[in-house]
Amino acid sequence: MESIEGQFPYPWHQHCKILHLVRHGQALHNVEGDKNPEALLSPNLFDAQLTPLGLKQVAKLRNEVHASGLFNRIELVVTSPLSRAMETASGCFGREGENAVSSSTPKITAVELCRDRLGVRPSDMRRKMSDCRSRFPWIDFSMVDVEDDNLWNPELRESEEELAKRVTKLLNWVWKRPEKEIVIVSHGLVLQHILINLLANSDFNPTLTPALCKRFDNCELRSVVILDTSKIGRERWAWLCSDDKAKDVLKQCGHHSIDVATYIYLKSSLVA
Repeated sequence: MESIEGQFPYPWHQHCKILHLVRHGQALHNVEGDKNPEALLSPNLFDAQLTPLGLKQVAKLRNEVHASGLFNRIELVVTSPLSRAMETASGCFGREGENAVSSSTPKITAVELCRDRLGVRPSDMRRKMSDCRSRFPWIDFSMVDVEDDNLWNPELRESEEELAKRVTKLLNWVWKRPEKEIVIVSHGLVLQHILINLLANSDFNPTLTPALCKRFDNCELRSVVILDTSKIGRERWAWLCSDDKAKDVLKQCGHHSIDVATYIYLKSSLVA
């Protein structure tokens, strides 16, 4: 019998990504902000770190990531350069027993584009790069080339429109990467905007959008399989419009463990 790829010749390996979106564990500003929103303006919450509960959440997710086999499939971990995200990325995807990477762990890269909403709140200001490198020497900071935080403004909060544009840049950067299975460790609002952006450019059922884009819990992981179908003719697209067929194609292309994921079919390429 002819293979699915033979029936449906399409370079899936070039036009598919699996993204695992992870919100950081509970951090100090989450606790204080729930008690009193005005506390988020306190300088004592500068670059808020994980709480003891947050560290337990990270350990739990790490166990789940290993038990599911996901850890062995991840090719790249992209993290916000704020402490709570880097602690989560390192705790979940770093080398067990010590804070270092090895040949058996995925590369962890800090990227400014996936930072929390910028400005006003000290909890969303990052440390100097020299401090970050000292605390997380196993993280690649080559994408963050400025020592001081020149993005955070004490007087002006980044608008959601500006955040949405930043997320678009992040997605285009991720789409150009050679890795096919990528983790993004970031912040709740950023992760929601990632999903909103993808769905706005897809044939996804709009009635399902609220469920997929609901607020992330601390240390929650959601997986999405993204297929760029912009170069597929209408007849072939009609053939593919079933998750079972998509799974068959993806599995033949090497993506085997994708049973618990949402499929997003892009109408137009993220990158022209």
